[in-house]
Amino acid sequence: MNHKKIILILSILIPIAVFALYILPKFSFATVDFLPLFNACINGTVFILLAMALMAIKKGKKVLHQRLIYTAITLSALFLVSYVYHHATHDSVRYLGQGFMRYFYYFILFSHILLAIIIVPLVLVTLSRALQQKYVLHKKIARIAMPIWLYVSITGVIVYLMISPFYPY
Repeated sequence: MNHKKIILILSILIPIAVFALYILPKFSFATVDFLPLFNACINGTVFILLAMALMAIKKGKKVLHQRLIYTAITLSALFLVSYVYHHATHDSVRYLGQGFMRYFYYFILFSHILLAIIIVPLVLVTLSRALQQKYVLHKKIARIAMPIWLYVSITGVIVYLMISPFYPY
């Protein structure tokens, strides 16, 4: 099965939908204030799963690697739904730290956002190649996707930890 169209559509629609959350009016129904913490927990769990998946494949444990990656992908999809819901119902929170920490926060935030956009097609292409059993091509792109995905998941946690003192709820 050729996944190119699905990958292209998702790689374009997801960043557009996330960007739209910041310019569209917020919905007032059923706001859930614990979602930022929930999302940080998902990101932290994804980071651990990815690290475990990397260790598993290096030890030749392909089935364990596959299960860990599928779990990480599932949690990442859950994260995306939760993130969209939260930002559709809550205004953005401004980081109020000062000095070096402010620069550090914005560096982490901007690199996180940029790489989060890039990781979507990388993960989908990597998954597609694995599903098609094109393991040489899978491994080639996984060497790029894995460190980026690890970075995006751990910086999601860092961004949350840095911004959480400024949440009004």
